[in-house]
Amino acid sequence: MKKVSSLFIALIVIASMLLAACAPAAPAAPVAPAEEVAPVEEAAPVEEAAPVEEVAPVEEVVPLKLAAIFPGVITDADYNAMAYLGIEAVKTELGIETAYSESVAVPDVDRVMREYIDAGYNIVWTHGGQFVTQTLELAASFPEVVFIAEGDALPAELPTNVWFIDRNFHVGFYGIGALAARATTTGKIGYIGGLTLPFSNAEVHAMQQAIADSGLDVTLKPVWAGDFNDPAKARQVADTMIAEGFDVIVGALNLGMQGVFEAVKANTGSKVLVTAKYSDKSQFAPDNYITSLLYDFAGPLKAIITKVQAGEMGGYYPLGFETGVMLQTPLTNVPDSVVAEMDVVIADLVSGKIEVVKDVNPIE
Repeated sequence: MKKVSSLFIALIVIASMLLAACAPAAPAAPVAPAEEVAPVEEAAPVEEAAPVEEVAPVEEVVPLKLAAIFPGVITDADYNAMAYLGIEAVKTELGIETAYSESVAVPDVDRVMREYIDAGYNIVWTHGGQFVTQTLELAASFPEVVFIAEGDALPAELPTNVWFIDRNFHVGFYGIGALAARATTTGKIGYIGGLTLPFSNAEVHAMQQAIADSGLDVTLKPVWAGDFNDPAKARQVADTMIAEGFDVIVGALNLGMQGVFEAVKANTGSKVLVTAKYSDKSQFAPDNYITSLLYDFAGPLKAIITKVQAGEMGGYYPLGFETGVMLQTPLTNVPDSVVAEMDVVIADLVSGKIEVVKDVNPIE
């Protein structure tokens, strides 16, 4: 009985194992479908960068620097002093750096100009008709430098980098001649110059024209002292004229005018009247002084520099009653009738009604 039971149990175990083997497998858990991956968009093509424009280099602006060369000293209260006032006006009103040299002789002017150019000065002004030739010659060698020359006749060929100031002294001396012809009571006028230069000849010719136009019976005697700046020589000439009965003396001198003033003040006879040139000299002989033919270089110089700043390297600048020349007023030591007549003469000169002939030929 025990053997049956053991066998029975074994059969049951084997049957169970067979049943387990034959049973269907449990279904697998469903797998979640994979998410669709969005297609990668193609990258937009990279645009080529525009080429960088080349920047033009900035041109360096060279500041203007003015050098002036004077034949005399700036303390002469005369021709050179007027020029000094001119460069001072350029410096203060236009902001231009300036320099100057005094008492430069003709043989030295080329060297002095070159020294200024080497020092960086790009405008060179030679204040004197005696420097014209050297100025024009040097201008051809330095076309980038502006030169300012002064003279009494426009050169036949003016370099493009030269400004030429035509001093036109004859225009003003027509007015002086007209005044002297009306102021004299003896009918004798004396002219005292320094040297017989072309501009001095033109001054005398202009006075002769004015006297002829006045219709008055007046004699004009010109004498050259041989020096513009020697008071002793001028005094000798003036003393001789006074002794000969000349009662109006026209001075066309620089420092030599001091000798003329001494002569008229020392005269114990009838009053001798005097006119001067370039600047107000009334303080030297107030009882004998009529007027001075005033010259302004500040106005013309500023006008020229302004044109240079605008790019004009050269040109022609004539002086006249509207551009740097005038008779000092009020006229003194003459009758009111003379003043009234001179108002008319000056107005006609300014308007151009009176045309003054420029004659530089020697006085006969």
